[in-house]
Amino acid sequence: MNKNLWLLAAAQGLFLTNNVVFIAINGLVGLSLAPLGWMATLPVMGYVVGGALSTPLVARSQSAFGRKGSFQIGLLVAFASALLCFWAAYDRNFWLLVSATVIAGYYSANGQLYRFAAAELAAPDFREKAVSLVLAGGLVGAVLGPNLASRTRNLMDVPFAGAYLALAVVALVSMVIMAFLKFPPLPPKKANADPGRPLSQIVRQPVFMVAAIGAALGYGVMNLLMAATPLAMQVCGFPFDDAALVLEWHVIGMFAPGFFTGHLIKRFGTLTIMGVGVLLNIACIAIAISGVDLHQFLIALFLLGVGWNFLFTGSTTLSLQAYRPEEKDRAQAAINFFVFATMALTSFASGALVTTQGWVWLNIGSLVPVALTGLALGWLAWVRREAHNPA
Repeated sequence: MNKNLWLLAAAQGLFLTNNVVFIAINGLVGLSLAPLGWMATLPVMGYVVGGALSTPLVARSQSAFGRKGSFQIGLLVAFASALLCFWAAYDRNFWLLVSATVIAGYYSANGQLYRFAAAELAAPDFREKAVSLVLAGGLVGAVLGPNLASRTRNLMDVPFAGAYLALAVVALVSMVIMAFLKFPPLPPKKANADPGRPLSQIVRQPVFMVAAIGAALGYGVMNLLMAATPLAMQVCGFPFDDAALVLEWHVIGMFAPGFFTGHLIKRFGTLTIMGVGVLLNIACIAIAISGVDLHQFLIALFLLGVGWNFLFTGSTTLSLQAYRPEEKDRAQAAINFFVFATMALTSFASGALVTTQGWVWLNIGSLVPVALTGLALGWLAWVRREAHNPA
C-alpha cells in the first residue's frame, strides 16, 4: 500500500457511507411520502438508474479530465444532490426526492470506478490485493453509514432530513481527500494511436461475459435483499436502530474480507473464490427463510455481504484480463452499466416483492440469479479447460 492507495481507500469508505445511508433511509422516507406503498423503493431505484444513465457520461469525463478531475466532478454532484434530497424530505415532495437520487447516481457511477483506479496505483503483481484493500475501505461506510443515519434521523423536525445534510458534509470531506490524491497522468493522445478493439468485440469474450455476470448478478442479489431489509424489519416490528445494526454488520461483511480476498484470489484462483461467493449467497438465503428473528436477519445479511465481496472482487480482478489499457474506459463503463441496470431492476423489485409477496418469497426468488452466476462460472472453467486441452 502507498499513500495514494490509502487515500483512495478513505474515499471508498466515504462513498460507501453515502450508499449505506441511502439504502437505510431512502426506502423509509419513500414509504412515508409515496402515493402508493409499492413505490417506496423508487428513491433507492432512482440512485441506481441515475448511475446506469451516467456511465457513458462518466466514461467521457474520465477520458477528458482523467481520474482525479472526473472523481471531483462526481463529488460535487454528490454534495448538490444531498442538499436537494434534504429539501425534498423537508418539503415532503416524493417526486423531487426521486429526481434528486437520480442525479446522485452520477456520483455512484464515479465511485464505482474507484476499484479500477486502485489497480492503476499499484505495481502489476499487487493489483489483486490493491483492488481488494481499497474495497476494504468500505469498512468506514459499514460503521459510519448506519450510525450516521441513526444519529441524524431526528436531528430536525422532519425525520431523516438531517441525514441528507450530513451526507453533504461527507461529500465535502471526500473532496478534500481527493485533492491530495495523485493519479498517473493521462497518456498524450496521438493522432494515429490504436483505439483498441470495438466494444462489441470486447464484450463477446467469455472472460468479459462472466466478469460482467458475476459483478451484475452478485450486486443485484445483494441489492435485492439489502434494499428490502429495512422495510421487512419494519413490518416485523423491529425499531430502526435494529435495522441499522443489521445493515452495519452487512456492510462489515461486504468489506472486512477485503484485507484478505486478494490473497485468496492469488492462492486459489479467481473462479474458485467467486464460487465460494455463490455458496455464501445460498447460505444467506437458507438462513433468511428459516425465520425472522433479529439474529437471523443479522447472520443472513452478514453472509450476503461476504458473498458479495468474493463475487465482486473476483469479477473486478477477472475483468482486468478482458481489455487493454486503451480500451479501459469503454470496457469499465460497460461493466458498470450492466451492474447499474441490474441494480435498478432489483431496487424496484425489492420494494414491490417485499410489500406484496413477503420476505420469504423474495429470498426464494433470489435463488434464480444466484444459480445463473454459478452456471456462468462453471461455463468459463469448462471453456478454459477446453482451451488448454484441445481434442
